[in-house]
Amino acid sequence: MTAAISADRTAGSKYQDLPSAALASCRSAFLSVGLFSAVVNILMLTGSIYMLQVYDRVIPSRSIPTLVSLSIIVIAIYAVQGVFDWLRQRILTRIGAALDGALWEPVNSAILRSPLKSSRGGGVQLAHDLDSVRGFLSGLGPTTLFDLPWMPLYLAGCFLLHPYLGWTLVGGATILFGIALVTEILTRKPTREASRHAAIRNIQLEAGRRNAEVVAALGMERRVISRIGAANADQIAAQQRGSDIAGALGTLSKTLRFILQSALLGLGAWLVIEGQASSGVMIASSIMGSRALAPVELAISVWRPFVGARQAWQRLRDVLSSQDESPSAVAPERAQHILTVGQVFIVAPGGTKAIVQNATFQLKAGQAVGIIGSSASGKSTLARALVGIWPAVRGEIRLDGATLDQWPAEIRGGLMGYLPQDVELFDGTVAENIARFDPEMDGPAVIAAAKAAGAYDMILNLPKGFEMRIGEAGAALSGGQRQRVALARALYRDPFMVVLDEPNANLDVEGDAALTQAIKGVRERGGIAIIVAHRPAALAGVDLVMTLANGQVQAFGPKDEVLRKALASQHPANQVASQPVHEVRMTADGRS
Repeated sequence: MTAAISADRTAGSKYQDLPSAALASCRSAFLSVGLFSAVVNILMLTGSIYMLQVYDRVIPSRSIPTLVSLSIIVIAIYAVQGVFDWLRQRILTRIGAALDGALWEPVNSAILRSPLKSSRGGGVQLAHDLDSVRGFLSGLGPTTLFDLPWMPLYLAGCFLLHPYLGWTLVGGATILFGIALVTEILTRKPTREASRHAAIRNIQLEAGRRNAEVVAALGMERRVISRIGAANADQIAAQQRGSDIAGALGTLSKTLRFILQSALLGLGAWLVIEGQASSGVMIASSIMGSRALAPVELAISVWRPFVGARQAWQRLRDVLSSQDESPSAVAPERAQHILTVGQVFIVAPGGTKAIVQNATFQLKAGQAVGIIGSSASGKSTLARALVGIWPAVRGEIRLDGATLDQWPAEIRGGLMGYLPQDVELFDGTVAENIARFDPEMDGPAVIAAAKAAGAYDMILNLPKGFEMRIGEAGAALSGGQRQRVALARALYRDPFMVVLDEPNANLDVEGDAALTQAIKGVRERGGIAIIVAHRPAALAGVDLVMTLANGQVQAFGPKDEVLRKALASQHPANQVASQPVHEVRMTADGRS
């Protein structure tokens, strides 16, 4: 089953086909479950037939051998029924695992990409959605749904026993189906609201955990808990509304089923008195009616999980439909000559106004540019676009003539080194972080990157050196140490283009000197370095400077010339561009 899903997955080029393909690959397994359900439901008639034989044949004849023979046959049939019931539940569990295996990678990819496409967050909810779908398939819900279509079999059986019994059961079943329909309508909105509020609560909780130091230092704990508590209260209220509705209707359904079962027994007794049926018919109709209505009652009890799983599946389909996985069949050669940025406009995820407007420049191998400007001038935004984090909505960014999307993500990542403004490391060893968690870690390349970043001696002085585990977000390291390890990660395996966003924010004098040598090293080996800087020390190793203001390039050229012109003006990096601020409106598919 898993192999079939993998084959369908590689055949398609877009994630949007994957949920349907994964489900279609399980078709034969679902057919097996349907076949086993047919056998189970047919064998469920055993109890009614057994009681009919006991009351109409065994008791009148007082034949012990007949009773023993019937009992042995019934035990054997029930054993077979149990095996088939166990098999269908086992298959459904495997279907859940197979769907999880097929969707896990694209779902995690969507989670990792969600901050790059929306400022609202909440991507982790997709993992919970996948858990919800798998959990539902592993429970009693699917078997109940497979049993519902077999109700007509039991209705037909009651009609065969006596038409009055059949019509009584039809009337009761109609009422119970109506209750099930009302349950679906009334629980849909509370279930959706509960999921939404739970996602908001989880986002706020993660934000509080991530900023634990600020929360503790500024005494914000009670206020943060209060905000999380408000979202949690909304989630509980919505969940309670859904539970109250489902619980009330479920209790009503159970009560009506008991009444209906007793009504069938009473009607059967009346028919016996009137001489229209035997005692066996009376007992068999009661058992058959109970079995016919059991799936309806179970369906009502599992309706909330079913609605939740259905909504989770729809969210997965909606999100995965926007994930494009269509890498080029043939990737371009490794870039090693030139970076060209042509009339680029960049918009933040979920925004409409261009933060960077009409940026145009060119860098050749061996050059390094320092990007300076006031806060919110677009420096970090431009850096994100250059490494493909935020794609340009207009214009092009090319390496040796090829746009960034012509390379698969992993190959493109090998061409680039990136040090973000907010340094993030992962729980693992120093060596694993520098090697970008490459399963085929190149030890000499790790050492070379550490030396290029001027971090080799620093790492050797750590407990266990390169094998030291640094904890979540690099908590075991100081701010300067984290920045130098992250710089080594950016330089791992000599990427052609290295983009460093305020790389010396946490560095001391020794660190500044190491940064300058790292930039010169990139230039000497024929790479391109782009440095976003606020402190002048970061510009020591560059030969070009670009100034940005209001998202527009104000100057670009040799470092000494641009800085000399900047000194001639009082605040050159803070001057407001004469051109109006452009606004880029985006369509639903993300195009300008």
